[in-house]
Amino acid sequence: MNVTELARILKITPNELREKLPRMGFDIGYRAIKVDPKTAQMVIRDWPFLLRKLQAEDAEKTKAQREEMIAEGVVKKVIPIPAIMTVRDFAALSHLPVNKVLAELMKNGVFASMNERIDFDTASIIGQSLGVEVTLDESAGVAAQAAVGDKKIEEILGREKDSNLIIRPPVIVVMGHVDHGKTKLLDIIRKTNVAGGEHGGITQHIGAYQVVKNNRLITFIDTPGHEAFTAMRSRGARIADVAILVVAADDGVQPQTIEAYKIIQAAGLPFIVAINKIDKPGIDITKIKQDLVNKLGMLPEDWGGKTVCAPVSALKGTGIEELLDLILLTADSEAKSMRANPNATALGTVIESHIDKNSGPLATILIQNGTLRVGDQLILHGNIYGKARALKNYKGESVQEALPSMPVMILGLKMAPAVGDVLEVGEGERIKGKIEKVAQNRSAIQMKNENEDGAEMKRLNLIIKSDVLGSAEAIEESLMKINTEEVKVKILNKSLGNIIEGDIARAENSNAEIIGFNVKISPAIEVLVREKGVKVHTFNIIYDLIDYVQAEMKKLVVPKVQRVELGRVKVLKIFRTENKSQIVGGKVLDGQAKNNVRVEILRSKVMVAAGKITKLQAGKMDVPTVDINQECGLQYEGKPVIQEGDILQFFEEKEIIK
Repeated sequence: MNVTELARILKITPNELREKLPRMGFDIGYRAIKVDPKTAQMVIRDWPFLLRKLQAEDAEKTKAQREEMIAEGVVKKVIPIPAIMTVRDFAALSHLPVNKVLAELMKNGVFASMNERIDFDTASIIGQSLGVEVTLDESAGVAAQAAVGDKKIEEILGREKDSNLIIRPPVIVVMGHVDHGKTKLLDIIRKTNVAGGEHGGITQHIGAYQVVKNNRLITFIDTPGHEAFTAMRSRGARIADVAILVVAADDGVQPQTIEAYKIIQAAGLPFIVAINKIDKPGIDITKIKQDLVNKLGMLPEDWGGKTVCAPVSALKGTGIEELLDLILLTADSEAKSMRANPNATALGTVIESHIDKNSGPLATILIQNGTLRVGDQLILHGNIYGKARALKNYKGESVQEALPSMPVMILGLKMAPAVGDVLEVGEGERIKGKIEKVAQNRSAIQMKNENEDGAEMKRLNLIIKSDVLGSAEAIEESLMKINTEEVKVKILNKSLGNIIEGDIARAENSNAEIIGFNVKISPAIEVLVREKGVKVHTFNIIYDLIDYVQAEMKKLVVPKVQRVELGRVKVLKIFRTENKSQIVGGKVLDGQAKNNVRVEILRSKVMVAAGKITKLQAGKMDVPTVDINQECGLQYEGKPVIQEGDILQFFEEKEIIK
């Protein structure tokens, strides 16, 4: 077989094939023209395996060379870091002294303590000065933040005496694919109708609720199903004791089902599979269980495995009491880890945060140890975040205290904490504008960093307005994931509350669009929007928002034209020559001849003209293509210069949008 033909089959160039084959054990010689048929068949058959093996060898070689260059100081060490992390965590990942990192931050105008958080852009700037190159690791963001909170909680619980610990109510996280009925399931459990107020029937914020079963309290955490809320679901799994994985009986295992299961596995949670929507006609539960086996590797308990499956109907209420019994049974098996000291000072994780125009910053916190009381002072990272001026339970009722495993809304905070932050009762340093100053300095560094980016990078400037902080964080995280090499989303400002005049002015001055999520625009602001010509779009469903931003990004991309070589034809005979066209006959040397494409005329390997093929025949029949080694007739439109012996190079030009 010809080397060129074999290369075409393997979709690489002949020179690449000649270079790779000897390394794979086929010593054909660098100037080889042909490969014997037996060898060619072996290469075609084993090509994927051979190529992977070669790539692994190259990767190992590159890794060894890079480690040697890092050791010699030729290149910088590269470390993946999350979008936001504490100064201390950055120093640990970089293997740098904390004092050295703090000093470099001060040089750049950022005055922060080692427990304060810095963003990726700030870390990138100081990393360059300290000989460290950083890359953004989306998964590390959740992991790093979770690790800090987990460590604090473990340390505090670890100091408690066994005699002071009691069994607390179990915390249950409900997870699964979008629209599989998670919120409906909680509706029927707590006899309320939260889903009716959610747009598209999809949960837009996380919340926590409590119910009583067999005179025992159970706390449920509801998490959004869309992929944008991976961080929220991970945090939900982190503070839960048992997970319910909801799978719709009419839809089976879907992408977010798999993702939710991975989160549950990573958290090491015991779980129950709730097969929902069994009330629908034609449902085959056996098929769903087979789906669990095939896609998730779960073996149901009634099939001899360990996975507990509970058929339920959130619409009809079927199987709900049995599900609650299973939850308590599963929780009892984990009783040793579900203990807390109600007499200790309170400690808990933020599961929702937003700013109310009347009440100011609000946060929903799940108490994990101790008892939170009205009047307690709350701290975060050593800073006072305010007092618990008032506490409200999930029903909106005022309460005087919150015991372990109880979700409670806190009024009286100075700032809205981030979802996933760990708040504790105690004494701390007062906030004196330090956070605001750090934020301003970060913005200055960020602008400097962007000015140094390549000039070819297109940017879509956005201002994000959201009703709650958890949604704003999830939106920002999702938008960072859709950045491409050609277009980058730049969030100039992210804040809570309705769109106001200041947002319009900021958007006008920075050529930005305003994206609102679950917020409103007053008639006066709508008039101002029209006057200033600012783009403002509001959304109630997050994936509609993401789809819109992706569409806007595509508008900024200038399509690249890529030439695709199709094949070559050798001209054997000239049948007719006219003013602007010719009819010729030839033989396909390689590749494929194709109708309605462009061709270049090569004579002694030099291009003499170019035109288009408007008709292609084989055996006197019009055909769309003619393959290798076949003869054909073709009509050429262009400068009539074709001669016998010329080579016609067929090619297409395609627009490529990344």
